[in-house]
Amino acid sequence: MRLVKEAGPWTTRVMPQRRKSPAPAQPSELVWERSEPAQRPAPGPLSRERIVRAAIAIADKEGLAEVSLRKVAAKLNAGPMRLYTYTSTKEGLLELMVDAVYGEIAVKDLASGDWRGTLRSIAEHTRQAAKKHPWFVDLLGRRPHLGPHALEHYEQSLAALCNQSAFEHIDDALQAYRTVTAYVVGAIKTETASLRAEHESGLNEGDFQAASWPYLQRMIETGRFPMIAKVVSDATHPSSDVTFERGLESVIEGIALGLAGPRGPNRRKPRAHD
Repeated sequence: MRLVKEAGPWTTRVMPQRRKSPAPAQPSELVWERSEPAQRPAPGPLSRERIVRAAIAIADKEGLAEVSLRKVAAKLNAGPMRLYTYTSTKEGLLELMVDAVYGEIAVKDLASGDWRGTLRSIAEHTRQAAKKHPWFVDLLGRRPHLGPHALEHYEQSLAALCNQSAFEHIDDALQAYRTVTAYVVGAIKTETASLRAEHESGLNEGDFQAASWPYLQRMIETGRFPMIAKVVSDATHPSSDVTFERGLESVIEGIALGLAGPRGPNRRKPRAHD
């Protein structure tokens, strides 16, 4: 509050103060740069690995929404404050969990000399991890994961592709990796959503189709949906495994056609100093 003199006697008036511009947001501490505290024998030994294993066990059984630092602490018979010395946020805990799953994705067989086989291996191992940990897919497709296992997977995948003559430039390898990853994430999200719907409704795919068929049949009989009628009568409806493999092969063959064809205007040619 400031005093100002006007035409009359001194009077008190609240004058607007210039607000300071807020300081730019600073990135929070990366969980990977937080050193692991010294272990204490009582009331129970803790480690980053034990915390992550407990969190993954909760997520596998109860779903990602049930994971919390407090719940993990209770599972380990420890106070929540002890966990804060390892990670102070749930987001940090989720990053640790994601990285642990990346550690389960084998990368040793990627450098096979066959780039198609490399991409298939990346896709299949990612899908296997997502089937084992259904919550994993919910954390994919966001910001890049920077944990040591995630970085190793990324490094090994690109190295395996770049070591093969089909990929003349890192951009080609990166595009192939991203394309396959996008397909895999989309496919396993669909599979996971279907399994969750089955769990929540209590209806498996056959039960759902049986319950929905009378309505769908009436809609087909209107004649407005001839292609849907053709799908119902003529399509083979393969299993999810077969559907995934066929889709993956289509993606890989599309990449092959792009590598074999002339460079389009959006594909940068490598320069001498690249």
